[in-house]
Amino acid sequence: MLKDGNNLNQLTPTGDFIYTYAYTGDEESLCHLEMRSFFEKDTKAKILKSSIEINPNRSPFMKERIQVIFEGDELSDILKQVEDVNMLDSTFKVIFVKINDLAATEKVEYKQKREIEREIGLIIEGEADVHQPDITFGLVPFEGRWYFGKYLKNEAVWLHHLKKPREYSTALSTRVARAVANIAVPNPEGVKAIDPCCGIGTVLVEALSMGIDIVGRDINPLVVLGSRENIAHFGLSGDVDLGPIAEVTSSYDATIIDMPYNLFTHATPGEQLFILKHARPFSKKLVVVTIETIDHMIEEAGFDIIDRCVAKKGLFSREILVCQ
Repeated sequence: MLKDGNNLNQLTPTGDFIYTYAYTGDEESLCHLEMRSFFEKDTKAKILKSSIEINPNRSPFMKERIQVIFEGDELSDILKQVEDVNMLDSTFKVIFVKINDLAATEKVEYKQKREIEREIGLIIEGEADVHQPDITFGLVPFEGRWYFGKYLKNEAVWLHHLKKPREYSTALSTRVARAVANIAVPNPEGVKAIDPCCGIGTVLVEALSMGIDIVGRDINPLVVLGSRENIAHFGLSGDVDLGPIAEVTSSYDATIIDMPYNLFTHATPGEQLFILKHARPFSKKLVVVTIETIDHMIEEAGFDIIDRCVAKKGLFSREILVCQ
C-alpha cells in the first residue's frame, strides 16, 4: 500500500460515467425516450456508459451513477490502481453495484461481491465507514471491463411531490411528469420552457425542482390557483399565468403540452388543433402528451415528430411525442 499516494482531489476522472436503471415493463418505452434525450442513445440493458454527466436525481428511472476514476480489463487492474488512493481525513465506503441483467460472464455472486468490497477497502489508505461515509466508491463490471469511481445514488426526489395540496385524478404521475420534463429539457442551461396548458402543475413542480427555467399557463382560474399553491407548497418559485395559449407572446426553447382531457378542461379535436397551431410560433421544440392519436394534427400545425414513446399504466396509456 502506498502511504504517499494521491488523495481524492488529485485523482483525475476519465470523463466517463456509468448509469444503472430500474423500471417496470410499462415504463420501458418512456425510460428509453428519456435515455435518448439525455444521451442520444438508449439500451435494453439496465446499465449505460456515457461521457455525458447527468445527476441521477433528475431521472425517475436511474438508480445510481459512477463517475469513473479507474478502469481495467481485469479486477486486478482496479486493485492495483486503488493502491494510490489516500483518503486523508475523509471516510469512505465501497459498493459493488448490483445489476440484475449483466451478461452471464460478468455476474458475480453476493458473497464474492462482499469479499471484493472488503479487499478494495483494505487497500485504500484511510478509514472505512459503512454507515455514514464522506465518500462512497462504486465498482462494476461492464462489457468486458471493470470500472471504479465516485458513487452517487438517486435520492428519489419526486417521491416528496406525491402528496400535493391540489390534485387531479387524471393528472400525470410524478414519475411520468419528471420524465416528460427531462425529455423536453435534458440540459437546462440557457433554456426557457413553458407549459401553456399546465393544469394543476404536476410538470411544473418536477421541472422547477430540477432547476429548469419554466413558466406555466392555463385558461382555468381554479387550476391556475391550484398550480400556484402546489408550487409554493414545495418551496419552489415559478410564474403561472391565467389566459389562453393564443396570448403567449414570448418565444421558448421548449414547450410541454399535456393535452387537456379531464372533467375541468376537456379539449375537443378542434381545440386540440387550436392549441397546437398557436404553440407553433413560439416553440422551438414541443413535447406533447396525449391519450389519442393526433399525428395528423401535429403535422397540420406545422411540426415534425422526431421521436415518441408510450407511457402505460395497466390498460391506460399515453403517447408522448417529441416534435420540432
